[in-house]
Amino acid sequence: MAIAFVLELVRALHGYGESAQRLEDILVALSQRLGLRDAQVFSTPTSIMASFGPLGRQRTHMLRVKPGEVSLGKLAAVEQVSLEVADGRCSPDDGIAALARIAAAPPRYGPATSTIAFGLGAGAACQFLGGGGREVAAAALLGFGLGMLQLIAGRQPRLGGGVFELLAAFLLSVAAVALARVGGPLSVSVATLAGLIVLLPGLTLTTALSELATRHLASGTARLSGAFITFLAIGFGVALGNRVGAAAFGPPPVVEAILLPPWASLVALVVAPLSFSVILRAEPRDAPWIVIAGALGVYGGRLGAATLGVELGAFVGGLVVALASTLFERWKRRSPAVVLVPGLLLLVPGTIGFRSLTALMERQALAGVETAFSAMLTAVALVAGLLTAGVLAPKPRVHEPRDRQRPTDRERP
Repeated sequence: MAIAFVLELVRALHGYGESAQRLEDILVALSQRLGLRDAQVFSTPTSIMASFGPLGRQRTHMLRVKPGEVSLGKLAAVEQVSLEVADGRCSPDDGIAALARIAAAPPRYGPATSTIAFGLGAGAACQFLGGGGREVAAAALLGFGLGMLQLIAGRQPRLGGGVFELLAAFLLSVAAVALARVGGPLSVSVATLAGLIVLLPGLTLTTALSELATRHLASGTARLSGAFITFLAIGFGVALGNRVGAAAFGPPPVVEAILLPPWASLVALVVAPLSFSVILRAEPRDAPWIVIAGALGVYGGRLGAATLGVELGAFVGGLVVALASTLFERWKRRSPAVVLVPGLLLLVPGTIGFRSLTALMERQALAGVETAFSAMLTAVALVAGLLTAGVLAPKPRVHEPRDRQRPTDRERP
C-alpha cells in the first residue's frame, strides 16, 4: 500500500503543476521514510516512471499523465498529506483517501471570480507594460473576454491543447483593433499583449531552463518545446487577428500610450498578484504573502536593472523571490511554489518572447533576433537567480520533521 500511495501522490503533484526536480525529490525522500529502499523516479511532462527495490529485483511502474493546470491550493494540500504520511501521523491508506478528497474538492473560486481576476490581472499587467488609461481599460476588457472564453473552452474538449491559445489570440487581437477604432485611439499591441498575458508561456520557459540547468534534461527539453509551440500558436493567432481586424474595421491608428501617474504602479503591484493568486487557485490565506513576494520581485528586478541592465536585472528579482519562498517554506512548512510561482509571473520573459515572434512575423528579422536574445538572456538570468538562492539559503530537506529532537511513532523503538 505504501507504493500505491507514493504513485498516487506523484500523479497528484504532477497534475497540480509541480516541477520535475521537486517531484522527484519528494518521491525519493518519502520512499525512504516509508521503508521503500532504492526508489528511483523519472518524470517528464507527459509520463512518470517509478522503480522500487534493488537493481536485480526492481519493480517499475509507468504512469501516463497530461500536463495539468497549476492549482497552488491543492498542490500545498497534497504536499501536506505527504508530510503527514512521512511523519507517521497518517497511514498510506488514509493518505490515498485524503488525496482523493483533494482531487474531488470543487474549485476554490467560482467562474465569476475567476473571470474578474482575468480582467483585473490583464489591466494591472498593462500598466507594467507601459500602457496608459485607454490601454489599461482595453486590456481589462480583453482579459474579461479571455476569462469567459476559457470557461467555454472548459466545456469543449476539442478546444484543448494549442487550439485554445491560437483561437484566443485571434479573437482578442480582432477585438483590440475594434476597440481602437470604436473606443478611441490606443496602442493595440500593448493592449493585446496585456490581454494575453496569462497565456504567454514565460513561466514554462523559465521552468524548462531551470530543469535543464539541474540536469533534468528530458523534462526540460519537453517543456522548452511546448513553450515554443505555444509562442508560435499565439503569435500566428495575433498576426491573423490583426489582418482580419484591419480588414473589417480599418487599420488602427498608430499612437503612443500616455503613461499613468506613479501611484498607478503601486495599485497594479497589489492587484496583479491578487489576480494571479485567483487564476492559479491559491488559498485566500496565502494572498498577503503572494503580494509581498510579488512586490519584492518587482522592486528587486528594478534595482537589478538599474545596476546590471534590464535583462540581468531579472537575476536580482529571481534571487529575491526565491529567497522569500524559502523563508515561507521554513516558516509555514508549506510548498514554496505558493509564493514562488505568482512572484515569478511578474518577472518571466514571456512578453519579450512574444514581441520577438511578432517582429519576426512582420519580417523585421534583426529586431526579432535581438528581442529573442533578450528574452533568452532574461530567462537565463532569472534561472541563475533561482539557483543562487538555493546556494545562499538551501531549502529544507523534503519531509524533514519540524522538530528533529522529537522522533515520530515510526522512529520510536
